[in-house]
Amino acid sequence: MKTIIAAGGMLLAIAGAGMGGAARAGDIIGGSSLLDDSRHAQLERWLGQGEFNLNNVYTLRPGDTSVNFHQGADGKGATFTLIEVSNTAGESFLVGGYNPQSWSSTDGWHETPRDFQRTAFMFNFTTPAVYRQVLSSFELPSQGQRQTFNDILFGPVFGTGPDLFVNDDLTKALSWQLSYGNPANEGISIIDGSTRGQTVTVNAMEIFAIAPVPEPASYAMLLAGAGMLAMWSRKRKPSQA
Repeated sequence: MKTIIAAGGMLLAIAGAGMGGAARAGDIIGGSSLLDDSRHAQLERWLGQGEFNLNNVYTLRPGDTSVNFHQGADGKGATFTLIEVSNTAGESFLVGGYNPQSWSSTDGWHETPRDFQRTAFMFNFTTPAVYRQVLSSFELPSQGQRQTFNDILFGPVFGTGPDLFVNDDLTKALSWQLSYGNPANEGISIIDGSTRGQTVTVNAMEIFAIAPVPEPASYAMLLAGAGMLAMWSRKRKPSQA
């Protein structure tokens, strides 16, 4: 795998393909301070759908609020959220979640009444551990139904607990297991194992959209299109006196 820093529009990406610079399976497009190759590979194993590229659609910056998060993440399809946090004891953790549906500013709860819809999960890279939606076979079938909460006044929110919650100014997070993980661990934080919903400080956050890996034939078509555009551009260039 390798990390690609986005440096322009589609034509630049296409041109890079002809010089060995095309995005390959497992690339991180747009850069990341939280993901490396091994963590990316772990996300691929947890998701279980083979290799994929990740496109950085949002990185937390000083002064950002939930509005900025939604501007970057809404409507991008399936995403991974990564959050670096620290608790009152000074311990740092890297946690996050996989959301198979697009984030939204207005949808409220994304509900998943059927088991085949319950494909979201949360994770802790520091432990490491993964926490999946509670299935309907549990004694309370609706416990894992609420996948994410989507509102302009909140950052990323997973589950009813809330199982993972980021506030409006993207400075605080908390975790209270309910809709994800082992129901026997209700009320336990996936972050540091604390109880009673203790808040932690958000130090960094990045959102990645899952980008399919182009097939070799697609590369050829893109290169052909780039070549035609380049020829057209040269023909229209005014002659120098």
